[in-house]
Amino acid sequence: MRVQVAIIGAGPAGLLLGQLLHRAGIDTLILESRSQEHVLARVRAGVLESGTVELLERAGVGARCKAEGLKHEGFELAFGGARRRIDLERLTGRSVTVYGQTEITKDLVQARAEAGAPIVYEAREVELHDFDSQTPHVGFNGQHLHCDFIAGCDGFHGPSRASVPPEAIRLYERVYPFGWLGVLSDTEPVSEELIYVSHERGFALCSMRSRTRSRYYVQCPLSEQIEEWPDERFWRELARRLPRDAAARLQTGASIEKSIAPLRSFVAEPLRFGRLFLAGDAGHIVPPTGAKGLNLAASDVHYLAEGLIEFYGEKSSAGLDAYSSRALARVWKAERFSWWMTKLLHRFPEEGDFGRRMQLAELDYIAGSTAAQTALAENYVGLPF
Repeated sequence: MRVQVAIIGAGPAGLLLGQLLHRAGIDTLILESRSQEHVLARVRAGVLESGTVELLERAGVGARCKAEGLKHEGFELAFGGARRRIDLERLTGRSVTVYGQTEITKDLVQARAEAGAPIVYEAREVELHDFDSQTPHVGFNGQHLHCDFIAGCDGFHGPSRASVPPEAIRLYERVYPFGWLGVLSDTEPVSEELIYVSHERGFALCSMRSRTRSRYYVQCPLSEQIEEWPDERFWRELARRLPRDAAARLQTGASIEKSIAPLRSFVAEPLRFGRLFLAGDAGHIVPPTGAKGLNLAASDVHYLAEGLIEFYGEKSSAGLDAYSSRALARVWKAERFSWWMTKLLHRFPEEGDFGRRMQLAELDYIAGSTAAQTALAENYVGLPF
């Protein structure tokens, strides 16, 4: 078997890259270790930067996002029992769109099926070979896929980054001492816009996937287990962290998904190894504070697709040669913003009362400073590609 580009992973990064390349006439095959049902059911992020929305439109899969996505021109910071709105539209002229990653995946899978472009689900024993040569190939299911390039879009635990010799890659990591307990429920959201909460008991986030489906989070110790959090306890704890007016509007109901996600900041450098390119979570992870994970994957795909299209269309390797440095420049800025948001809003047990006072002082400064709000808003809506 032979294709021009082998894509490892059928998450949003791999699917979006495949769609962009297909529209440019570049032959691809996507290999995914999980089943299609698992891929389509994964519950993940849902806040899209304007650049990500534009990229979906360019890929020909933006119609449903435009029709059903919720445009948000601001969000709220809640601390000290009050709520302060950050007006994204006024401060930056841009907005964000709430549209679940699950829905993006559905749109991309459907587009690939309509194009007749293949995805191999439940691909076993995926192995990457000779990507430091001119003739890379990928082994899977007892077969060999020969290709010009390999795009590793297979997440943090996939085989792509693991195939790189340790001496060729440098890893940067910060693991946080808490997690997010998340609940998805078919209840009306407590607010029309997201509310980020800094509270004595810990961080909370009120988000949504639609006008009738809510996504809520509370900070919890990593030692906690899902079994310790029946729905009643979760709703009670969330209400305690919200300002009174928000708590009074909170609709509770049975959770349809519940999980505890650890938080980490992680970057691998570089993102290119011969003819292997890492994109999305294979190359970097951000804590979900600030909603940058999916958006960073999209910007990686933007740079990588540009480089590959230029290579095949203009016989130039300039875009591919610049891929790692261009992508990482944006990655590190998003890592900084996500780290800063995490430090600002979460309780860090080791920092005690002094750390808490520093958080409140900074939140109060942001609430009263247009310059500080503008810097926050510029990063939140997404830095330009």
